[in-house]
Amino acid sequence: MSKVLIIGAGGVGSVVAHKCAMNSQVFSEIMLASRTKAKCDKIAAEIQEMHGVTIQTAQVDADIVAETVLLIKKFQPKMLINVALPYQDLTLMEACLATGIHYLDTANYEPKDVAKFEYSWQWAYQERFREAGLMALLGCGFDPGVTQVYTAYANKHHFDEMHYLDIIDCNAGDHGKAFATNFNPEINIREITQPGRYWENGEWVEIEAMSIHKPIDYPGIGPKESYVLYHEELESLVKNFPTLKRARFWMTFGQQYITHLNVLENVGMTSIKPIKFQGMDIVPLEFLKAVLPAPDSLGENYSGQTSIGCQIKGIQDGQEKTYYVWNNCDHAECYREVRAQAVSYTTGVPAMIGAMLMLTNEEWLKPGVWNCEELNPDPFMDLLNQHGLPWNEKVNVELPHEYPA
Repeated sequence: MSKVLIIGAGGVGSVVAHKCAMNSQVFSEIMLASRTKAKCDKIAAEIQEMHGVTIQTAQVDADIVAETVLLIKKFQPKMLINVALPYQDLTLMEACLATGIHYLDTANYEPKDVAKFEYSWQWAYQERFREAGLMALLGCGFDPGVTQVYTAYANKHHFDEMHYLDIIDCNAGDHGKAFATNFNPEINIREITQPGRYWENGEWVEIEAMSIHKPIDYPGIGPKESYVLYHEELESLVKNFPTLKRARFWMTFGQQYITHLNVLENVGMTSIKPIKFQGMDIVPLEFLKAVLPAPDSLGENYSGQTSIGCQIKGIQDGQEKTYYVWNNCDHAECYREVRAQAVSYTTGVPAMIGAMLMLTNEEWLKPGVWNCEELNPDPFMDLLNQHGLPWNEKVNVELPHEYPA
């Protein structure tokens, strides 16, 4: 039984807090902290009402290492789950090193003033965490996170060599809003408006944002227009599975979303460069975030499903083989269980599972900085089935989009 500190009280932070509270045999004491304590108190009240578990709350500015260090020293958790903003990954890793606790996050670091994300900043902490005897688990949401566990599971059980990987992510839900993002609008829009990239024949191929797209048929949902984006797990997957000849990430967007995004981009509202407005510097994207619906407000009337999976082609015993592994998650069911929509749920549940394994499974607690595919996938796959994200698989079926002969 262990104390855990969760930092971040948005949609994902709420799910992590709920799911940790539902597993109090592992997470004996929980503290939820955020820049805005009122958000934490609201989540704590929901958890008390729904699960009969009391959690502690606190105010903290995760940008300031000293504040986090003070909170850690007061609460004395065994680990920190970071579901705040990716801008804060490094300050929170520093706080963990300063206080001797383990670290987990769901998205890799990106600097606030540059629309760029990569693992280099966090991988640079490898020796410091190893020498301290501490573990940092990076990107333990769904994508990144579960998609890497899926890939590692496929590599372990189904392939001698994996050659082609396509991660496909569909949200076929309807929240009834004209335009809203399912996770932090600032991060979401920065991610999809920068150039796309995929891995092919040992190098990155860069493409214009949203320029490659086609319908993909998702299980239980049907065909949805899907776009090639650059997504962070590709960076670690091609490093850890060097037999991959090509790796791509696809995500669905409806035409209404694309139209709104194009207009906002054309009029400058997606820019991260400050502008002068009535004598003050404002960042257009930050202003846009302030007027859009908060992702954690979308759950109550959300209907439909998400479907996220990995489609892989490779060789086993000298024969070509295909493998498809995926999860479908229902927005309304998530709301009934933890008052969240499925995009938050599919990110928050794996974060709880990763933390659970770090606290209970000696094989999973390894000093250093790790990505999810570098650890044994089997216990993680078992816990997905137990905690609300059951997976399905198909072997040697024709995959929904083309592969080289």
